[in-house]
Amino acid sequence: MVHQADSLDFQLAEFVQAHPSLLVLTGAGISIESGLGAYRDRYGQWQRRQPITGQVFIHDELARKRYWARSYVGWPAFSRAIPAASHNALKQLQLSGHTDLLVTQNVDRLHQKAGHENVIDLHGVLATVSCVACDRSIERDDFQHQLLSSNYWLQSLSGSYAPDGDADLDLNDLKPMIVPPCTNCGDIMKPDVVFFGESVPRHKVSHIMNHLMVVDALLVAGSSLMVYSGYRFCKEAHRLGKPIAIINEGITRADELADLKVGGDCGERLKTLAGVV
Repeated sequence: MVHQADSLDFQLAEFVQAHPSLLVLTGAGISIESGLGAYRDRYGQWQRRQPITGQVFIHDELARKRYWARSYVGWPAFSRAIPAASHNALKQLQLSGHTDLLVTQNVDRLHQKAGHENVIDLHGVLATVSCVACDRSIERDDFQHQLLSSNYWLQSLSGSYAPDGDADLDLNDLKPMIVPPCTNCGDIMKPDVVFFGESVPRHKVSHIMNHLMVVDALLVAGSSLMVYSGYRFCKEAHRLGKPIAIINEGITRADELADLKVGGDCGERLKTLAGVV
């Protein structure tokens, strides 16, 4: 008797073999093995507090201080994360000619660390920080040193790590905290990511939509697709008549659009897939 898991692995391999040219879209679920965790549970609900919005970051000084305090604690572990089975398997799929373009909703650059080429970081990356006014950009590690130089007490903080590179902390009086301004113009420094409530740059969306028109199918891995920035590509694939396969533990916003839905561990599913196609 064939087990259900084996049957789904077989169906996934058949899907890729029938649609050899794939646009791949990944989410936080593929980085769980790397220790970064996921935003939502298997039912698509937030597992922790909702991330800060771009508007709040810019206009609320106290919230901005809270963000950077949490980010100071979370960044070292986040930056040391290494690719997991999912990232390495997707690299193998690229080497085998199945994935020309990979789009990730993650900001961890683990696909690039795994050696994957032609990656679009849909929501940006945490590895750099830029001025909102003059666009001066510096490495996140350098900003980490600036934060500590201005607030030595930050090194005494600890907390559980969160998937967006910060940490869950109980913080009280943050008024004395100094957030280093841009050394060029004195304005606000912001991580090079699309915060919740902000829009993905149009040129990225256009490039992905154009690529979606020429591939055979869309493969989604490790995303609940609850955020529209990723879900829109499933809607467009469906409109174009492009088949969709989803690998995710739990429900997704695009389940009704999918031709194939596979649950279970993304790393194991993708590793098995990479070994047979």
